[in-house]
Order: sequence, then structure tokens, then C-alpha cells
Amino acid sequence: MNKQELISKLEAFAPNETQEPWDCSGWIIEHTNSDINKVMYALTITDNVYEQAKENKCDLIISHHPLFSVPIKYKDVQMYCAHTNLDKATGGTTDTIIEKLGFEITEKENDFVRIVEFESPVLLTDLISKLKEISPKLRYVNNQKVTEVRVLGFCAGSGSEFLEETKADCFITGDLKYHTACEANKVVIDIGHFESEVLIKEKLEEITGIKGVMADEQSPFI
Repeated sequence: MNKQELISKLEAFAPNETQEPWDCSGWIIEHTNSDINKVMYALTITDNVYEQAKENKCDLIISHHPLFSVPIKYKDVQMYCAHTNLDKATGGTTDTIIEKLGFEITEKENDFVRIVEFESPVLLTDLISKLKEISPKLRYVNNQKVTEVRVLGFCAGSGSEFLEETKADCFITGDLKYHTACEANKVVIDIGHFESEVLIKEKLEEITGIKGVMADEQSPFI
């Protein structure tokens, strides 16, 4: 398969120019050959994922998280990532969570946050039960002791910085900071960084249209 045709599909879905200035999306390692034999889809490229790629004879890894420093031993496998550009994209990282839950996005609040607004309030306990379908070990903060919520904000990965500006009365993200939790004036649910983004592997395969190997990854947190 031609690698440029494959990558062009990713870049049409999540253009590289939309990534944050500090980000490193795009080719991490690229060889001169134009064709690839097998693709591995991963959330994060680690030694374990690299070894899986070698064992499965994958010559390209497509990941969500980028590598800002590349170990020399990785040089024999091509690597491409789509990070903040995929977070921002319609149908991307955050949207994939909402789709999995069976909710409908009612508003794109900024580049990273999506709003789901229900016609009538839902019990917080029911919402938490629903979220546990994708994150059994979630944590939440309810400083105001509310029992119902109506407007949900979603941000995959680290979304604490958007908590104050969102109109949502319940904010769901993947990486909640301690002091942010202490001061939160709305319900905040931390579903875990890994859990909030791991679903994107299947989406990457869907975007490229190329059946590949899914890296076997687990959250580092027990």
C-alpha cells in the first residue's frame, strides 16, 4: 500500500496545520520507501508497542501521542502521529467518546471541548454508571453536592484548563489536577487519560481504511 495515500486520508481528516504550536504531529520517523506492508495502530509509542510492531512485522506505527524524543533503536520502524489536530477534528478524539456513549454533540464550545445538552436533567448517578461502561475506575468531584446535571462538557486527555470557561454544569475529561478538583464549582469527572483516548485507535483504522494490528496497551495506573 502507498503510504502517502494512507497518510493523506489522515491529514484530510485532521490537518497538520491545526495542531497546537508546541505539538509534534506528523511524521516522527519516515523512510524513503513509498510503500508499506502492515500498519500498527497505537495510543502511545512505548518500548512495548515498538516490540509488538517488530513481532507483527509492521513497518508503520500510527499513534495518537507523539514522541518528542525518539530512541535510536526505533529508527527501523516508520512512525506517524496525529495528536492535537486529531483532538480538534470533527469526529476526532473527544467526539469518539461521545459517539461511544450514544450521546449527541449539541455544540463545539472551542477547539477541544464538546457540549452535550439534554432536554431535561439526568441523575448524576445514572451518568456515572453510563461513563463506567468505558471507564470503570473513574473518579469525580461534586463539591456542590448536586444530584442532577443537564449540560455536559467533554474533553479527552488533559482538559482541566477549560473547566472555568465551559458553560457545562458537568465537565468530563481524562486528566484532572488535584487543586483544580479542590476548587471546582461544578461536577468534574476524571475518566482517565488512557480511557478517554484509547478508543481513537479504532477511529484511526476507520479513517485510513486499512486493516491493521491494534497495539496491546493498558493504562499504567492500577
